[in-house]
Amino acid sequence: MATHNDFGKKAEDLAVEYLQKNGYKILVRNFRFQKAEIDIIAEKDNVIIVAEVKARSTDAFMLPQEAVTKTKIKLIVSAANHYLEEFNRDQEVRFDIISVLPDEKRNLNIEHIENAFEAFDAN
Repeated sequence: MATHNDFGKKAEDLAVEYLQKNGYKILVRNFRFQKAEIDIIAEKDNVIIVAEVKARSTDAFMLPQEAVTKTKIKLIVSAANHYLEEFNRDQEVRFDIISVLPDEKRNLNIEHIENAFEAFDAN
């Protein structure tokens, strides 16, 4: 596996740990529907949290969360809708982004952006 894939997997693992420490119940990881993949689906306070994890080795070109494009949002929303139907979930859904970036000492920092986008942002 390529180094960037290892970094992405590590970032997702860190995001899961972060969410669990903050009271989120992880429902599923890497949920796939057609061309879409949701990194983490969690639940907290009876709300379904759809979390996109974005990791970068540097923010020199763009912040990790800036890599979530309209096309990516459409795919995530489509997959989220499918998840809700498939598992018969009738709950509020929130779309978050978890950004992972190393600091100058190479420690990985997590930024959790709640309500990063809405389903209608996909239009």
